[in-house]
Amino acid sequence: MPIPNSAYASFSSLLASSGQPVSPAELHGLLLGRSCAGAGFDAQAWLADAADLFGDSVPDSLHAALIGLQDMVRAELTGDDVTVVLLLPPDDTALQERAAALGRWCQGFLDGFGMTIGDQALSAEAMEVLQDLASIAQVQSALDESEDGESDYMEVMEYLRVAPLLLFTECGKTAPAQSRPSLH
Repeated sequence: MPIPNSAYASFSSLLASSGQPVSPAELHGLLLGRSCAGAGFDAQAWLADAADLFGDSVPDSLHAALIGLQDMVRAELTGDDVTVVLLLPPDDTALQERAAALGRWCQGFLDGFGMTIGDQALSAEAMEVLQDLASIAQVQSALDESEDGESDYMEVMEYLRVAPLLLFTECGKTAPAQSRPSLH
């Protein structure tokens, strides 16, 4: 399920007003990919990775929004739900545009995951998920405006709502918080 219309539109406007030619979908994919690969949730490290995507630095006007997006991703990955919410255009957007954003999301995810995971060995299941994401990133133009096209898009979205959790479970779990000394 995409994030409600206002979040995608807000991020689009915010990125555009900051002169950033980056798609909200690609940005969210990058964040989720690096988080699933074990980058942790340090705000400064996330802002540094976002700066690489932006080509130089993160404009001050984006800091709070990017940290808020990271807080949302942290809550999804470490919470009790078994799905993540994707930052994609709303359902009333043309299918071709939604499919292109889905491809950018997958590419962002793969970029974030790849730059974080390094040469760590992965299970066959994790490799299969990454191969699926690479395939999805390539086929977005194959969907046509039809009931079958919509059905295919929704099926891929459902897969992408749970697939990152497998990668996070395998690679992204950060060290448990230090236990606090007892007070008795």
